[in-house]
Amino acid sequence: MTTALSNPLREGLRLERTSKPLILTIFGASGDLTARKLMPALYELSRDRRLPAEFTVVGFARRPWSTEEFRERMKEGVSQFARGKIGSPQLWENFVRGIYYFEGDLEDQQSYVQLADFLNKLDGERGTRGNRAFYLSTAPSYFKPIIENLGQAGLSGDVHNTRIVIEKPFGRDLTTAQGLNGVVQNVFREKQVYRIDHYLGKETVQNLLVFRFANAIFEPIWNHNYVDHVQITVAETVGVENRAPYYDEAGGALRDMVQNHLMQLLALTAMEPPAAFEADTVRDEKVKVLRATSLARTGALYHAVRGQYTGGWIAGEPVPAYQSEPRVVSQAQTASYIAAKFWIQNWRWEGVPFYLRTGKRLPKRVSEIALQFRKVPHQLFPSNSSNQINPNVLVLRIQPDEGISLRFEAKRPVADVSMRSVNMDFRYGNTFEVATPEAYERLLLDCLLGDQTLFTRADEVEAAWRVVMPIIEHWENGSAQDLTFYEAGSWGPSAASKLMESGRQWRRL
Repeated sequence: MTTALSNPLREGLRLERTSKPLILTIFGASGDLTARKLMPALYELSRDRRLPAEFTVVGFARRPWSTEEFRERMKEGVSQFARGKIGSPQLWENFVRGIYYFEGDLEDQQSYVQLADFLNKLDGERGTRGNRAFYLSTAPSYFKPIIENLGQAGLSGDVHNTRIVIEKPFGRDLTTAQGLNGVVQNVFREKQVYRIDHYLGKETVQNLLVFRFANAIFEPIWNHNYVDHVQITVAETVGVENRAPYYDEAGGALRDMVQNHLMQLLALTAMEPPAAFEADTVRDEKVKVLRATSLARTGALYHAVRGQYTGGWIAGEPVPAYQSEPRVVSQAQTASYIAAKFWIQNWRWEGVPFYLRTGKRLPKRVSEIALQFRKVPHQLFPSNSSNQINPNVLVLRIQPDEGISLRFEAKRPVADVSMRSVNMDFRYGNTFEVATPEAYERLLLDCLLGDQTLFTRADEVEAAWRVVMPIIEHWENGSAQDLTFYEAGSWGPSAASKLMESGRQWRRL
């Protein structure tokens, strides 16, 4: 009976969430992101019948590949990285016949003139009706020439038929972010621009809005009257490995993670209820939160710690220090760990510290948002070493094992009044019995549908940069003494624990 009822519902969702015919051009298509993330996500959407038969992909790169060679490489990527197997040969054939390759130079304007002719030709052959999307899967240094060349070749279109997707990083600081926004807005209107942050495509991140605004019991206590503090953690077990040049150039964990991923999680956690679940109303509230957020400081001392891992052990295996990783610049001061304390100076969150931390070579791969509530105002039950009352904690697990848990106190089944903490636990996999879609599946579909809700707006990007700029400037103008060290496999430098006060501690994950 369950299967019979679920099929019509799934069919209805497919009809409602199906893209119009369109050509998606991926710049930098020979890179890792296309084979590992973009093409597997598109294949999953196609397999789930979320893409029309006319949907077309054009890979743009310098390598002298043929369309057949590009298709074969994409098949290898889908076979290895898609959530499910390729399945029937017919399923793959239906998908792959819409994939093409275009050899071109990202900085050569003539390549874009030829691309325009190629896209016009495909429009006629594939029936895509002039609808276009351009995906910048390249190093940030190519963003400006790609965007300007698209404009000069007459490919910028309008809000009805053309979109552009830009991967992070959105600048290296506030000034460069403003410069990039200026370049984009000279060619495209804001309604055409999709700045993608894959964290916003994760199921639990999206569920945060549903959890807050579709349940009457939580929102009334989601404020400074009941919440003691908030901890947001994004921990990785991997090191910098072969990404050292990018990581050093990007400026380490602060620019790579805090300014975008963690600031987005903070904004969604702290935002006010939007007037409607629409792109601009949701993003308006996120911008308000970011504008009210500031890094905590005492006099000239900023409440932030940066660290770099030394050699250690992960999962029983020895791992090298950051300085010993391949292609790392000698004596690099790049931070692989950041912990910081922030205030949100508004009515809802006045006096509630938000603690953010992220790092590489930590003991576990885990991302979560934890709200710790205030202690009970009066100790009613006997207090002794075996009868401690712990604060309630609400945890939203983003990865892995996506879900939500609530910790509360319960009586032990013994004769006297003895308590212990227990968890109410919700797990996506156990409840819905389906594989959680990859973040890029949701975000690509939203882009193709023209839904900007989960994409960052220009003023949102700049507001996030303004939050972290004081610490960037402090560290860049300071000395190497600000950099602390931690052993790989530990939870970061000991200095991070000093950010906590009033008996607070970092959560043991």
